[in-house]
Amino acid sequence: MSTAKTPVAILLSGRGSNATALITAAQDPDFPARICLVLSNNPDAPGLDMARAAGLPTLAIDHRSFGKDRAAHERAIHAALEDSGAQAVCLAGYMRLLTPYLTTAWAGRMLNIHPSLLPSFPGLHTHERALAAGVRLHGCTVHLVTEGMDEGPILGQAAVPVLPGDTPDLLAARVLQQEHGLYPLALRHFLTQNPATAPNGAALVVA
Repeated sequence: MSTAKTPVAILLSGRGSNATALITAAQDPDFPARICLVLSNNPDAPGLDMARAAGLPTLAIDHRSFGKDRAAHERAIHAALEDSGAQAVCLAGYMRLLTPYLTTAWAGRMLNIHPSLLPSFPGLHTHERALAAGVRLHGCTVHLVTEGMDEGPILGQAAVPVLPGDTPDLLAARVLQQEHGLYPLALRHFLTQNPATAPNGAALVVA
C-alpha cells in the first residue's frame, strides 16, 4: 500500500534547473513528494515553461506589480501557497530576499539550496570566493530557511574537490551537477527521515 505523497511547492525566478531535478524525482511513484505548484516572481521565467510542459500548476506573481511593497507581494505568495495545499516549499533559484513574514509563516517547512558548503561562503559569488580562499573542497548545501540569509539548519551537503586550474565556471558546473542530485535526496530525507545516499562523485552529509 503506497503512502500519500506530501504536496510541495517550488519557488523560482529563472531557468529552474534544480526545480527540474525535483520535478523529475517526484515523478517516481516511491518519491514522498508531489509538486503541487511552481510559482515565480518573474512571469518570463523559463522554469515556468518547463513546469507547464511537465503538466504542473504554475503561477507568476510579479513583484514589480507591487512596487516597493515587499510585504504585500509576500502575502500574495503565501496565499497562493496555502491555496495550493502545499505542506512544504522548496526554493530553487528564487532570487528575492525573504522578509520575516514569509520565513515565519513557513518556518520549518521551507528549504533552500545554496552553492557552497555552509557556513562557508553564504551569499553571492560563492565559487569565486572559494577559489580566492584556496579551499580544497567546495559544494552545495540544502538547509531550512530562516530569517538570517543562508543561516538555517543544514539538511544535507554534497562536496566536490577543487581541482588545479579550476575557474569559477568550471567549479560552478561541477557543483550544479551535485545540486541536482542532492536536492531531491535531501527533500526525501526531510519528509521521511530515511537515510540518504550520496550523488555520484560526491561526499554527502545529511544532518
